[in-house]
Amino acid sequence: MQILLLFFLTIPLIEIYLLLKIGSIVGAAPTIFLVVSTAVIGAWLLRVQGFATFQRLQASLQKNQIPAQEMIEGPILLLGGALLLTPGFFTDIFGFACLIPASRRRMALYIMEKQIYTHIDPGAGPQQRSKQDVIEGEYRHDDD
Repeated sequence: MQILLLFFLTIPLIEIYLLLKIGSIVGAAPTIFLVVSTAVIGAWLLRVQGFATFQRLQASLQKNQIPAQEMIEGPILLLGGALLLTPGFFTDIFGFACLIPASRRRMALYIMEKQIYTHIDPGAGPQQRSKQDVIEGEYRHDDD
């Protein structure tokens, strides 16, 4: 709870600082133009990437495959779009990271990996799973 409070207090402060700093360097009108431009570019990129992800999801379903990665990429796209529509440069960096296919796929793979390891052994991550003990033995089935 305290982390969320800290998050919601620090992000706007960072945004205000960056807006003032960039505004003092390039001026008010170019700063406003940059903020509006990132929102417009973000909305366009969200639309393009959203359709591409939806098409990949449909293709996976037609092949009778589970579209796990696409289902995780969908909310990442929505988060990226929301961050880009939020005025400011700090949130735009994370918003564009969510909309760029390579970084979005990495995020989705990271989330999927975390979910798999959490369900196998809560508290274990990729490093811990490779260090698990292996018990070797022989198996013999006696039919009476």
